Amino acid sequence: MFFDFASFLPRAVMQGIPLLYGSTGEILTEKSGNLNLGIPGIMYVGGICGVVGAFFYEQAVPAAEMNGILAIGIPMVCSLLGSLLMGLLYCLLTVTLRANQNVTGLAMTTFGVGIGNFFGGSLIKLTGSEVPSIALSTTSAYFSKSLPFAAKCGWFGQIFLSYGFLAYLAILLALLASYFLKHTRPGLHLRAVGESASTADAAGINVTKYKYLATCIGSMIAGLGGLYYVMDYASGVWSNNAFGDRGWLAIALVIFTIWRPNVSVLASILFGGFYILYLYIPTGTNLAIKELYKMLPYVVTLAVLIIVSLRKKREDQPPASLGLSFFREER
Repeated sequence: MFFDFASFLPRAVMQGIPLLYGSTGEILTEKSGNLNLGIPGIMYVGGICGVVGAFFYEQAVPAAEMNGILAIGIPMVCSLLGSLLMGLLYCLLTVTLRANQNVTGLAMTTFGVGIGNFFGGSLIKLTGSEVPSIALSTTSAYFSKSLPFAAKCGWFGQIFLSYGFLAYLAILLALLASYFLKHTRPGLHLRAVGESASTADAAGINVTKYKYLATCIGSMIAGLGGLYYVMDYASGVWSNNAFGDRGWLAIALVIFTIWRPNVSVLASILFGGFYILYLYIPTGTNLAIKELYKMLPYVVTLAVLIIVSLRKKREDQPPASLGLSFFREER
């Protein structure tokens, strides 16, 4: 049986880029000791905020007169602001008010999906569309534009150069996050906060500041994953509940990579490949087999989690204070 690798890999990369954004943002957040299970909701909000910005810009300016910088900049700023607000809300509840992080994260996922569906449905009604979706093809063309010489490079261009700029930005952010955590003093302070907030506080590190900054920046990065999915992968088409379980896959990717953003670059492509594998391997009309293929990322994550737990190497474990609220009075 011939496997079309040249066609499979680019699709796997495009599937994996939203996961890479989500996992990079969540790794930064978890390194501060905050367990943000609201990443799926934050990605949803990042996507819909970008859609809202793009929609009103397309409505205000004819397609022929659109400015490329504004067509990209407005959705990105809207996406980053929406994600930032979600991150601030999470920090307010868990860092300042010391609410339970697990419950808060799950509530924010539900809240984010609800926000996305509400505004998405409202925009669909504004357009009077007969189908339950909205298409922003003009804006999407700017986001999905590949390198100009990609088509001339044959299979190399198809596999490595045929993506929009957000795909390369995701890889760059993951590598920068890895360097920041390993080789900078603020990165060391952040890891110290995640390992033992009370010890970091005794050493003069502002625990609250690091938790807020890491969570908010992580949320903004994760929100770009939602924007990429809508504007590039989905070609500018928004439909409610279209994200599927990609937000949860991003969280699973954090465990799979053992909290290493640089490893996420290749791991996200692997997860993306697992997610679409059923399209390239004949399964007939048996839906159960297709769903089993979709389970592969989670099965592999569980296997890695078991192996890491058995090895018990400290560097492979999550931050020691992950999910725990910091009470300075108890130090």
